[in-house]
Amino acid sequence: MENRELHRIVSTAIIIKDGKYLIIKRSPTKKVFPGKWTVPGGGLETDDYINMSKTTKDHWYFAIEKSLRREIKEEVGLEVKKLNYLLDLAFIRPDGIPVITLSYWGYYKSGKVKLDEDSVDFKWVILKEAKNYDLIAGIWEEIEMVDKILRKGNNGRIEYRKKQTTIKPRL
Repeated sequence: MENRELHRIVSTAIIIKDGKYLIIKRSPTKKVFPGKWTVPGGGLETDDYINMSKTTKDHWYFAIEKSLRREIKEEVGLEVKKLNYLLDLAFIRPDGIPVITLSYWGYYKSGKVKLDEDSVDFKWVILKEAKNYDLIAGIWEEIEMVDKILRKGNNGRIEYRKKQTTIKPRL
């Protein structure tokens, strides 16, 4: 990697409506995860903030949230209520570009699902049904995390427990 400080910043949204989660199927022509099911989202662009008034003398606050709301509107034609941070993850795309993904969740606010050219299908599913789709690795687990948050009503807090694996030597 030429510049180890440069990353593509992406955000995703798990959208909840009537106890179901919105999943969308990516076009088979997409560079990354073609034909896989996922949740709405996309990349941060400098246009998401550069032409806006700065929040302070030097900064733009909430650029990711604005970008994610734009992506949701463009990809599926919906608006969401408050976006709640879920987690972050990093991966390297097949073309070598490092990506940081920020995952959020929120309730449907308004609109009717209207897919853009990057998606070919959509479904509103309960957690159990989501397992039946060829989801991008980790998406089902993220939906499961949100499902647990909603069932526990813990104000959006997640308790992370590191999996403990004990490896016993062979004698």
